[in-house]
Amino acid sequence: MKTFQHALLASAMAVTMLAPVAGAADLTVGFTLDADTLDPANHRKRETETIIRNMYDGLLTRDPDMKVVPEIAESFTQVSPTVYEFKIRSGVKFHDGTEMTAEDVKFTLDRITVEGAMGDGQTSPRQGLMGPVASVEVVDASTVRINLKEPWPILPAMLPNQQIVSKAFVERVGSAGLATEVNGTGPFKLVEWRKGDAIIMERFDDYYGGADAIPPVGAACVDRVIFKVIPESASRVAALLAGDVDIINELPPFSVEQVRNNPNTDVLTVNGTRSFFIAMNMQGELFDDPLVRQAAAHAIDKDLIIDRILGGNAARIEGILSPDAFGSSELPVHEYDPEKAQALLAEAGFPDGIDVTMDVEGAFKDTAEAVASLLTKAGIRTTVAVGEGAQLSEKWRTQGKPKSGDMYFTSWGNGSLDPFDIFTPTHRTNDRGNSAGYANPELDALLDAAAIELDAEKRAGMYREAELMINSDLPYVYLWVPQDIYGVSNRLSGWKPSSDSRINLHDACVN
Repeated sequence: MKTFQHALLASAMAVTMLAPVAGAADLTVGFTLDADTLDPANHRKRETETIIRNMYDGLLTRDPDMKVVPEIAESFTQVSPTVYEFKIRSGVKFHDGTEMTAEDVKFTLDRITVEGAMGDGQTSPRQGLMGPVASVEVVDASTVRINLKEPWPILPAMLPNQQIVSKAFVERVGSAGLATEVNGTGPFKLVEWRKGDAIIMERFDDYYGGADAIPPVGAACVDRVIFKVIPESASRVAALLAGDVDIINELPPFSVEQVRNNPNTDVLTVNGTRSFFIAMNMQGELFDDPLVRQAAAHAIDKDLIIDRILGGNAARIEGILSPDAFGSSELPVHEYDPEKAQALLAEAGFPDGIDVTMDVEGAFKDTAEAVASLLTKAGIRTTVAVGEGAQLSEKWRTQGKPKSGDMYFTSWGNGSLDPFDIFTPTHRTNDRGNSAGYANPELDALLDAAAIELDAEKRAGMYREAELMINSDLPYVYLWVPQDIYGVSNRLSGWKPSSDSRINLHDACVN
């Protein structure tokens, strides 16, 4: 038995200013994207979760060093390889003043894990994040038990992704109401959602205080939090420099020095958890040949792009895992060698090179253009095509259905830093994130076995073996894991970025 205790503008003028409350301490975040929804169980986007998690808490959370610690749970115990028990804090209130109970925890987890539990036959898109959960039961007023179909050692690592909702509130407003209304247990409560413009929150004075392992415990420091939606990078930077916002996410590397040199702002960085890569369509007539995929890998000077385009703020990878992820290890390097790339193309039957199109979302167009230039110089003449994210996902992440296209510059997040969260969806045959159309039954079996292996050393070795497989097969050109870069006002204190990209504002103050 293992027990874990809680000791553990295109310019600034483009920014619409929000009327402040007299005497109120407001903290404004210039944020890249609006929330897709305010329902914690009905999305799969990190930006949406970042906003939601300032209004909702979960059973467990992560401290700034990414260690899993209890939050709404007081402690948790692994009773057996397939059973976990959670002791629930008393006195935790929802924003409407009602007390949270073990029944709310069960209702929340059932709503995520049970087929059709969202209502109208809809299943939560977050179901896959809960792995082999078989059932959730209320043992007594302060104890909830999660039963697994098979051992799954990363359950605690995945629970910070799930936030607790009020059973009574959801039954009253339904899933449609929960998309725009909030009744959470988090440090801030919703005031107004101006879709496409801003989400405004105010401090919840009856907040239970948050995780004991993340001091200070208590109510939030600021009176209000405003997530101001500013998609354009130049406008976010301008708003920060003008003093209109206190934090901006996704600070472009080329703006780092400008923000650092401004007397009223600074730059904060943290190792990211999002791996960038280029999917090569293995169902097509070009990249079904491993020689062509090898040529692409040798055509890209990753170090040059990290230095010149990303400002040195990234770590190169030769497999899917971040250097900080569990099970990561050193892998054979595909060195930049355009002459070797051309020779591999000739060996594959393309002595005059090939013509391809590389799809990319608009936010990464400049980086993709730099990659395309290097590919072209090596004989893979590449045209960049910019598309909208949802359409590209539909085109490339076909889960076994036929796919079109040549190459796709994309990424996958791994907030848990556990391989299950990134390796399986991107590489297992026909899985939801397998944009290359890669199929390797030996790898599938290894990933399935690693997911339930309880011996940590053995499990790490299994992922090492899996990384060696994909490093050899090259369904993707594995590129880099960027640092997350934030611009902050010097008025801000008590906040630092987290590797899971969460902007947790409970402890943040504005001076």
